[in-house]
Amino acid sequence: MNVKNTNNDGQLPKETESYWIKSTEMKSFTQLKNDIEVEVAIIGGGITGITTAYALIKEGFKVAIFEASSVLNGTTGHTTAKITAQHGLIYDELIQHFGKEKARLYYEANLNAAKYIENNIDLHGIECEYRKEDAYLYTTSSDYLADLEKEAEAYRKLGIDGEYTESIPLDLNVKAAVIMKNQAQFHPLQYVTRLLDYIKENGGEIYENSVATRMEDGNPAIVHFKNESKVTAKYVISSSHFPFHDGRGYFARMHPERSYVIAAKPEKTFPGGMYINAEQPTRSIRSVTINGEEFLLFSGDGHKTGQGKVEMKHYEALEKFAKENFNTKNILYRWSAQDLVTVDKVPYIGKISAGHENIFIATGFRKWGMTTSTVAALLITDLIIGKANPYEDLYTPSRFVVDPSIKEIIKENVNVATNLIGGKLERPDKELKDIKEGEGSVVTIKGARAGAYKTETGELFVVDTTCTHMGCEVNWNGGDKTWDCPCHGSRFSFEGEVMEGPAARPLKKIDPNSIDYTKS
Repeated sequence: MNVKNTNNDGQLPKETESYWIKSTEMKSFTQLKNDIEVEVAIIGGGITGITTAYALIKEGFKVAIFEASSVLNGTTGHTTAKITAQHGLIYDELIQHFGKEKARLYYEANLNAAKYIENNIDLHGIECEYRKEDAYLYTTSSDYLADLEKEAEAYRKLGIDGEYTESIPLDLNVKAAVIMKNQAQFHPLQYVTRLLDYIKENGGEIYENSVATRMEDGNPAIVHFKNESKVTAKYVISSSHFPFHDGRGYFARMHPERSYVIAAKPEKTFPGGMYINAEQPTRSIRSVTINGEEFLLFSGDGHKTGQGKVEMKHYEALEKFAKENFNTKNILYRWSAQDLVTVDKVPYIGKISAGHENIFIATGFRKWGMTTSTVAALLITDLIIGKANPYEDLYTPSRFVVDPSIKEIIKENVNVATNLIGGKLERPDKELKDIKEGEGSVVTIKGARAGAYKTETGELFVVDTTCTHMGCEVNWNGGDKTWDCPCHGSRFSFEGEVMEGPAARPLKKIDPNSIDYTKS
């Protein structure tokens, strides 16, 4: 598909838009409107839910996918799409906390997932710009040399195909790097849309704009939806971010992080490879072909959702890095993504808890969703069909690793409490009359905190800023024009509609016509 070049001035695009979504002919599906029965109900229409449905249909199951908005419009459509087992500085840490055997299992699980993706591409003849690349974890800081040396030693202990080096193909002031060889990259939506075709061709059902709100445990289980429809299923799989059915406190065992991406054209030919630095802020680099020309995706600058500096500053930081190091001139796209990080950095995949043998979750992918989604699909499929899987104990959601879990849980709960109290005490200086076209902000209305956004045409939207999950106060994200919760990462549109959980209900709307805001 030819994608129109809409920006030639070297500046950041005005609006967020994912290249993956823009360059893909997205399919649409109907909303669930009636009560139905299926063997497997999958909540979440991203790469995890779709790959799981694909795997289960191949095993002969009757499967239905239920997506709250549009399929592939969440994290999958906003990823950097690296298919790799190199997940930053992780293997030395895994050895320290889990032991050598489980660290090796983590590597094997992701390596097998990458091979599964490659096999599917070959089996179905999928044109998705799949390309093998070495993955480089590098540092430009002497402070991280010891960490990279430890990571290289972990590679050696675990038999990972890689090596330590003091140089990389990029012209950066690199002190050292660790290479993981024969990894890959692709166009994620071109791959996953072919799996969607297979699902439909083989009797799978797909529903969009179908918001799951709660579940009745049992066998079968009953999933209730926002429009009062019900789905009865022998197995239920939650593959959305926070489990929609969270009676086990997962929101307190994970924290949400946002990261940012720009697609820019470099002046020089790119030497190949995929790159990510070890230090903060993160700088991740890979190539992509747009309209027959080579562009680079620069990503990173992550932070906890709803916290930190003004969101546009993160895009600007990536723009500055790209221009300084690659002399980029043309920035076609910018977008952001959100993912969850567990307290021990290993995803939660498997049975939601003991005693609930037919309820499964897959969450906490720590921004490495391309391989982890497939790990989840294969593991959950094995659990349903009763096949032994060597990775079950590693990923089980019911695990508790004393160190670092206790420290991280305490730290995250302190962070939540700080934001909860701080938000309640804040009294912004801005009032409704101060909001300009195209601007959003927290404002004070008659002494109370509220949120306001005015469109370019002057239409005003006002919401109560109290998050409907646990009562924290949301903050304005000017980069994406959303209201983001700093406590557990719920995100709402400027109109107040839920975009990402764990919140299930929209922000309360305030009618601006009922407010005399010139006197507020």
